[in-house]
Amino acid sequence: MKQNKRLSQSILYSVIGITMLWCIKSAQILFNLDLSFMGLVPLEVHGMLGILTAPLVHGSLEHIFNNTFAILILASFLYYGYPKSWWKVLSLVWVLSGIGVWLFARPATHIGASGLTHGLFFFLFVASIFRRDKSSVAIMMIAFLLYGGMTMTIFPREEGISFEYHFFGALAGVIAALIWRNSDPKPAEKRYEWESEDFDNDTEINFDEEWQIQDPSELDDKPRLH
Repeated sequence: MKQNKRLSQSILYSVIGITMLWCIKSAQILFNLDLSFMGLVPLEVHGMLGILTAPLVHGSLEHIFNNTFAILILASFLYYGYPKSWWKVLSLVWVLSGIGVWLFARPATHIGASGLTHGLFFFLFVASIFRRDKSSVAIMMIAFLLYGGMTMTIFPREEGISFEYHFFGALAGVIAALIWRNSDPKPAEKRYEWESEDFDNDTEINFDEEWQIQDPSELDDKPRLH
């Protein structure tokens, strides 16, 4: 029951975040707003604002649509599997990916939540390698099945795509996994009856007792089966 409640909360929080992104995009379209000032421009003082605001802005409907499902699934997995450290992971990925882009990216306006999605994916992936419990491994396998391609999009592919945001988001996710991989307790493992100590003690064989063997003469009197 507790796990079902946590799953519902994780989906709800993800939907709230996605709704905020769509409200910003809808306002941009309806009122013809120029939100370029919220973008991240490397090595420009005014572009430092984008470290906090760039993930909130998207260039096209296709852009935000692609990030919508990734945020819904990966953010839900993060909160469900790591309820104590999720906000630390999200904050570090958000800020550290932006700083990396501001310092090292190409001179352009970088926008979009793709850095966050890559950071969440790589956190789930690396954390499961270290933890190796059933919950984290199951989450990682589903995430990898759906978004395993993110392991390749951290490299340059298309000119109009900020692979820098992907790369530094992934790097931030790995760092977060190394720092907080054990912040959340592992789920209790189910023990079966045959694993219990009492059961082992009850079934222990006493080798000090002498085995009783029937008299050979009695055995000869009994019929033999072939």
